[in-house]
Amino acid sequence: MENLKITVFQGYLFWEKIAQNLKNIGLRLAGIREKTDLIVLPEMFNTGFTMNAAELAEPMGGKTMQWMHQIAVKYECVVTGSLIIVEDGKFYNRLIWMRPDGKSNHYDKKHLFAMGEEDHTYTAGKDKLIVELKGWKICPVICYDLRFPVWLRNVKEAYDLMLIVANWPERRALHWRTLIPARAVENQCYVIGVNRVGHDGNEVYHSGDSTCIDPNGNVVYYKRDEEDVYTFSISAHELVKARRAMPFLRDADEFNLI
Repeated sequence: MENLKITVFQGYLFWEKIAQNLKNIGLRLAGIREKTDLIVLPEMFNTGFTMNAAELAEPMGGKTMQWMHQIAVKYECVVTGSLIIVEDGKFYNRLIWMRPDGKSNHYDKKHLFAMGEEDHTYTAGKDKLIVELKGWKICPVICYDLRFPVWLRNVKEAYDLMLIVANWPERRALHWRTLIPARAVENQCYVIGVNRVGHDGNEVYHSGDSTCIDPNGNVVYYKRDEEDVYTFSISAHELVKARRAMPFLRDADEFNLI
């Protein structure tokens, strides 16, 4: 396992304007000045968190996924974030894990935000995704999933890094800032949360608060209230050291999700 270099984009998202969002993100990413292994974008990065799926959904391999592939090729890295996908007549809030070779994996958001009627529009996923990059096992999830520790439990060191892409509102930012360190400490892993900033089409303000927390609960990166493209490294040595010093994952309760 090598150290992993990650670039996060905490950005303003133009409401339901796919072309404008892709153009803006492309311009912001042009500021990257060092080699990176992974670019992480927010939840529904090309539209904002909208229930207007019938108008904005794209098929697998559509223009946004093609754009993601172009970015992956340009920066020679993986690109990830979620968007609205239509498949077999159903809509999904789907995270895409796009590689430079054009191959991809995906994760459909399991926990749909009923307070925002997301469950009325989208179909929930059933399967967790674990992907590998430079020896790191990575578990990407989406926004509201953060509140459900059983779903995220790191059983037998199944993953080393949890990624959370989000449109998490400022009014509940304290929950975000509390739960991310909790997930890192209880699962003995790095946790990276990437959120948007600014008001959405419903006038809900998002303060960002994008962050990276190490397995001991220490802050590696944090940014609030403004757009940011930032690249940082996470340490394989620190991960191994934390798990060896306090190997409490081996004492975790065994369980099955019904």
